[in-house]
Amino acid sequence: MVTRDVPDPLTGDLNGAEIHVDCAVTPEQRLFLLAHLFGHTVQWNISPEAFELGRPQAPPVMEQGLPILMEYEREAARYALALLHEVEITDVDQWFADYAACDAAYLRHYYVNAEKREFLSFWLEGTARLQAQPIPPFTPTNRAFRSDGVVI
Repeated sequence: MVTRDVPDPLTGDLNGAEIHVDCAVTPEQRLFLLAHLFGHTVQWNISPEAFELGRPQAPPVMEQGLPILMEYEREAARYALALLHEVEITDVDQWFADYAACDAAYLRHYYVNAEKREFLSFWLEGTARLQAQPIPPFTPTNRAFRSDGVVI
């Protein structure tokens, strides 16, 4: 993980081998980004299709593509939760579920409306908890950063 100035409007980036998090984010944002981008790192390294889904998507995204993108986000969140549990962070499951739901709602709104609203305007307390998904063995492979990609 590298802390650096990630170009706006992004707060994090990844390339399949490294995770970069913006130096200006809060500790809460940093934890979510690190875990969630790890989830995408797993996906990118086990599935060529997932890497393609992680490429920049120009809104509006066609309605039939949204379920696939939203499942991509849910799967990353489930790997992320497994990582947190693996490092014995087990008391943030509801917070993480709420954060992941907020992130997914934010992305869905952006994909449908091509509008970036305030992230926390999508926050809901008490969302459905996630089921951790076991992390499969993988070898990190360095790919291009997605500096104008999905992490918005």
